Amino acid sequence: MLTSPHPAASSTAIGPLPPGHPPVKPKKVGVLLVNLGTPDGTDYKPMRRYLQEFLSDKRVIEWPRAAWFPILYGIVLNTRPKKSGHAYEQIWNKERNESPLRTFTRSQGEKLAQRMSGERNVVVDWGMRYGNPSIATRVEALRAEGCERILCFPLYPQYSASTTATVNDKFFEHLMAQRWMPAVRTVPAYHDEPVYIEALARSIETHLASLPFEPERVIASYHGIPQSYFRKGDPYHCHCQKTSRLVEERLGWEKGRFMTTFQSRFGPEEWLQPYTDKTVEALAKQGIKRIAVLNPGFVSDCLETLEEIAGEAGEIFREHGGEHFSHIPCLNDSEDGMDVIEHMVRRELRGWVD
Repeated sequence: MLTSPHPAASSTAIGPLPPGHPPVKPKKVGVLLVNLGTPDGTDYKPMRRYLQEFLSDKRVIEWPRAAWFPILYGIVLNTRPKKSGHAYEQIWNKERNESPLRTFTRSQGEKLAQRMSGERNVVVDWGMRYGNPSIATRVEALRAEGCERILCFPLYPQYSASTTATVNDKFFEHLMAQRWMPAVRTVPAYHDEPVYIEALARSIETHLASLPFEPERVIASYHGIPQSYFRKGDPYHCHCQKTSRLVEERLGWEKGRFMTTFQSRFGPEEWLQPYTDKTVEALAKQGIKRIAVLNPGFVSDCLETLEEIAGEAGEIFREHGGEHFSHIPCLNDSEDGMDVIEHMVRRELRGWVD
């Protein structure tokens, strides 16, 4: 006959909660939007703290730690914070004293919460992979709200191990330390979702209609990754190319007007090509006078779109003979952008939320 090792535990119902124990809350479903990250300020210390966390991630820099850390701590973290801080200062939201990425991600979370308000048991929150608010603090906030199921949404349309996977890593890493884990799901890449393609196409059409000139070329600039990551099997390049192909087909443009490039390379390795900066320079030298650039891989405008593309790429184009340059904003918290986020969330909540 089997017996319980703790007979007293099964003999009676559990009594009242002990003093100080938090009250039991109704079961809820949490939705956590997660973007890349942001420094807390533009001066040396917060920039260094942010870059240290970002560049220490094995998903971002895959070099052996013995080779990378002497470079990171001996050179990069002593020189790059000042340079990056100056770049952030050019696009900083002075009113809120924060980066545009944090401003837009917060707004996306708030607007999604409004759109999901008809679902009484859904709680929406947002966080960052690097910097604040951290994934860990927001998961705990959702648990404190009574969420026994959590949907983690890495805000990257195209999958890469250096973006989507590292968000999921951090999400599960926190849960691994918990005694009572919630049931969890993650949102997959949506690079070819019709609602996303339509939103991009509409944003292009709307922006171009507002310009006093007609671009001869429109460039879709994606954040790059090292070629070595692609050769190891990362699907990111394929996802980017498919997004561009579908957007081009939706726009119905002649071949050659819509181009795909890659930006933000770092270090000595060869990255995905063609490079955005080299492409805009070459177009200007070829006599192209009018171009526009968008960033389909970024859900929100940030340093890489506002400073690197709207700023630097535009300067490069004009310095080499180009005349008219325009940056097409990311979807951000626009109605079309929120339609994409809401669609993906509702699809992945099926079975959890009626």
